[in-house]
Amino acid sequence: MQLNLVVVFAALHAALYLISPGFDWRNWGIYIEAIEGIILGPSMGLLAAFLGSSIARMIKPDVFWMFGIVAEPLSVFMVGLLSRGRWKPVLAVYAMMLLAYFAHPFGRALPIWTILDILVALALIYPTARFSGELFKTNVRRLSVVSVLASFVCVATDSLVRVFLLVPCGLYSLFDFFGSFDMLQGAFIAGAALSYVEDLRVVVVAFLVGVPLLLTVLKFGIVSKNQPD
Repeated sequence: MQLNLVVVFAALHAALYLISPGFDWRNWGIYIEAIEGIILGPSMGLLAAFLGSSIARMIKPDVFWMFGIVAEPLSVFMVGLLSRGRWKPVLAVYAMMLLAYFAHPFGRALPIWTILDILVALALIYPTARFSGELFKTNVRRLSVVSVLASFVCVATDSLVRVFLLVPCGLYSLFDFFGSFDMLQGAFIAGAALSYVEDLRVVVVAFLVGVPLLLTVLKFGIVSKNQPD
């Protein structure tokens, strides 16, 4: 069952990337990441997202490919942990990446408002894990809250990983258009503005589409079968 679901979600992840219009900061795969983590769990979810994001970029190459194939699977992995009530590893990863970001001179110089969604997600890690603990008891009254919280934390985690790779890991140095701090700051601010729009869209999609989908898989016992992951 799990391997079949991995194949299905990997194909869906790749398809969403391939049909993305291209004017957003990220691709449409972000709309399925939280669902991948909740349904498949951390390990299988990570595998599905990695396969989907990698295959999609082989078909349609992207100059920023190294950000996507790391951020997307890791975001799914984090939501998979939270959906199983495991918040401590997620909190540890957030702390490590944020400390590395603020320890870097660029991280201290870039406007704090550009990572506000990440800081909000940091505060929501524990509540998300607590609410998600009811998911496997088929407490549908909390399903909307779980879907919205998990989706927001997931998309913010995607942002955090990309920021971590860009600044503390120094991947900005690989691109000529990040040749100076001013150029990096301009791109960073523009990307942050777009990411907030994407955050809102992800939350809306999670409520309108994610909740009915989770209700369906809960009805058929698909999530509970993957709970031990």
